[in-house]
Amino acid sequence: MTVSELKDTLSLTPVTLPEGDREAEGVYIGDLLSWVMGRAQADNVWLTIMSNLNIVAVATLADVSCIILCEGVTLEESVRNTAEAKGVNILATEAPAYETAKRLTELGL
Repeated sequence: MTVSELKDTLSLTPVTLPEGDREAEGVYIGDLLSWVMGRAQADNVWLTIMSNLNIVAVATLADVSCIILCEGVTLEESVRNTAEAKGVNILATEAPAYETAKRLTELGL
C-alpha cells in the first residue's frame, strides 16, 4: 500500500506528501529518537508524538516511508518545510498511536 493510499483509507491529514507513491511496509511506534533510528526498518510507517526538527533527520536515516503524527500533534512551519525539502512524508491524526496501529494492522501492515 502506498502512503497516499494510507492517507485516503485512514482519512489522515497530509502535512507533507512529496513521495506519496512510496510503498509502506510494517509499522514502528516510538518517541525516543535514538531508539527509532536504530530499530525502525526501511519503508516502515513511523507513529510518534514527537514534532521537533529531529524527526526529519531520523526519518531520513531510518528510511521510513512516512511519519504519522498522532494525538493531534502539529508541526512548526520550519519543520514542515524541511520535511518537504528532504522528501519526508508526514501525515497526522487525532487518534492515539495505539488506535492508529490497530487500524494499520487491519490493513495488513
